[in-house]
Amino acid sequence: MPQAAFRWIYLLFFLSGFPALIYQIVWQRTLFAIYGVNMESVTVVVSAFMLGLGLGSLAGGRVSRRSSAPLLLWFGGIEWGIAAYGVFSLAVFHAVARFTAGAPPVQTGILSFALVLFPTLLMGATLPLLVAQLVRISGNVGRSVGILYFVNTLGSAVACFAAALVTMKYLGMSGSIAVAATLNILVGSAVLMMHFRWRADSLKEAPAVEEALASAVMLPFPAAILLAALAGFLSLSYEIVWYRIYSFATGGPAQCFAFVLGAFLTGIALGSLLARRICRTASDVARLTRSIALLVLAANLLGFAMAPLVALLVRHADYLWALPLVAVTAGMLGATFPLLCHISVRPDTQAGAGLSYLYLGNIAGSAAGSWIVGFVLMDIWPLRWISVFLALAGIAVAAALLASARRPLAAGFLGISATAAVVLSSGPLFGTVYGQMQYKRDWGQPGTRLTDLVETRSGVVAIDEDGAIFGGGIFDGWMTTDVRETNLLLRPLAISFFHPDPKEILEVGMSGGAWTEIIANHPQLEHQVVVEINPGYIEVVRRYPMVAPLLRNPKVELVIDDGRRWMLRHRDRKFDVIVMDTIFYWRAHATNLLSVEFLDLARQMLKPGGILYYNTTFSRDAQHTGAVHFPYAYRFGPIMAVSDSPIRVDRERWRAVLLNYRLEGKPIVDPSIPEDRELLNEILARADTLPGNSYVSEGMETRENILRRTEGKRIITDDNMATEWRPE
Repeated sequence: MPQAAFRWIYLLFFLSGFPALIYQIVWQRTLFAIYGVNMESVTVVVSAFMLGLGLGSLAGGRVSRRSSAPLLLWFGGIEWGIAAYGVFSLAVFHAVARFTAGAPPVQTGILSFALVLFPTLLMGATLPLLVAQLVRISGNVGRSVGILYFVNTLGSAVACFAAALVTMKYLGMSGSIAVAATLNILVGSAVLMMHFRWRADSLKEAPAVEEALASAVMLPFPAAILLAALAGFLSLSYEIVWYRIYSFATGGPAQCFAFVLGAFLTGIALGSLLARRICRTASDVARLTRSIALLVLAANLLGFAMAPLVALLVRHADYLWALPLVAVTAGMLGATFPLLCHISVRPDTQAGAGLSYLYLGNIAGSAAGSWIVGFVLMDIWPLRWISVFLALAGIAVAAALLASARRPLAAGFLGISATAAVVLSSGPLFGTVYGQMQYKRDWGQPGTRLTDLVETRSGVVAIDEDGAIFGGGIFDGWMTTDVRETNLLLRPLAISFFHPDPKEILEVGMSGGAWTEIIANHPQLEHQVVVEINPGYIEVVRRYPMVAPLLRNPKVELVIDDGRRWMLRHRDRKFDVIVMDTIFYWRAHATNLLSVEFLDLARQMLKPGGILYYNTTFSRDAQHTGAVHFPYAYRFGPIMAVSDSPIRVDRERWRAVLLNYRLEGKPIVDPSIPEDRELLNEILARADTLPGNSYVSEGMETRENILRRTEGKRIITDDNMATEWRPE
């Protein structure tokens, strides 16, 4: 094959990286909708992807060992195979989901792995195949890995930004899959055309390089695999930490993950290009080992400082301006893999196989990072100590590399100095990062001091000095059950305005517990199931006396789980009312509680005359979807009350319940007190806004007027995720 032909291979491998990332984003979203978005499911799904890629790398390495193997033919066939699976993937996922959505976690992991095994095996096999092909011509492993890793990872990075800005926004999941499969077919066809055009050309080895390397001292291969695993561990661990930082700083929109991942992959790609340049000018193993050590050291020091730097930047600019920090740090870590390949894999017919083992080690380390940091450490350590741990681990790796490169004094000096700097600076640097990211330009003003903070693997919960509670960086309510302090509490109190006898209530999402405590004390309630995804809220509730009694209330059954997953597993249970103070409609995964698929699930769990009572956070798309999908509906402020049976609103019934309402023995309103009588009249005045022929944001509205006002708005589905990627 002519060397010039590889310019086309570079372009095609770039294009191959694009659909791979689109598939990952779409398939992960689909699996999360099926199996939940708690940290357990996220870790299992991500690990399944990585394991498939690692095994695919081994398979590709085994094929590349045969010098007569038509590697381009294999590459083209793989692209066609990925396309074939992609076309039918969503249908396969949903078909499996109908029978397995209620599976326990172990089965969930096995099923997730099984669903993505075939395509990820194919994806993982491509890099060893092409590296083997390029090494046959160039005779240089580092440059071959560097350029191929660069173009493929850059394609994936571009896909992240394209998904956030175009494909998921305008095409939804099925349309994005169609684009990805089309690209696979085009790439596969082009590669096969190249193969048949140049298959008669002989491949020339690089005997001069082979002869020189025959006596060269290479890095021991087991050590290289270990270092590749450590590099993967640090990279994935930092990515998890960075996503938490940026998600908190932004409030968690759907685009945030794609942007952070895009910046991360851009950095990895540019780091691979840097490694290619280094391999062109240096061949001494000791010198290259020192280069790897310095890159790892610099990356870990910057990675450690990421949270304080982002906290500082978002006080003065949009968070997007902080993304280059991710790219620079990831780039330094990304350069290590091609360099490790260069100093441990000889450029012979075994190059592809050697790379496959290093790639598997890198993937295994990445998966370990996902489990150890995302699943374990985030549940026991705060952000500060996780950052310290990762920095110290990276410093140790850098020091060991310097020592092995005959620089023991430099290793000791840099190791001790960097360790001291990290440990001593962690307190001042991390003390106020969450407060700065929460309030940004307003930080430092009265009322912006965070007085309570709970960090778990499921997220970060913060409470400020005014009693406002924030989940994942966005307002979640107030730590109070006194209706005199906030009119937001009218929403759970209004259940009896819509339902005559709410004995069995399911509440999805507890947050700070104010709604839960109020509903738990409803005069007619007999049993309340509360499903909360973040166990950190239980710790918050335990600390605040006004809501802590709900933890001891015998009527309350508290479950830690993803709400939709719990409902899928218990769809045979029936309730009078299903209540959801739903997250803001533009946040990631809000679709899971607003789509028609979820509304159908809730419908199955309602008793005759039952009501779904949920917060749309004033999304007209969500209000339109609810009003179209149910024959009976009212809007109460941002709340939609929908049902398959006529909803009999009754002002006097509501008044009677309010007068009989007691919170831990104390009346909600006391009619003997003039201020309370006035408050009661203000509450009941909400009912007087009917028939709601004109829009009043906190008033009431009939279904007919909702449909008229929201005409032309989108119906939210699991596929289009309308409110997440194209917020109103």
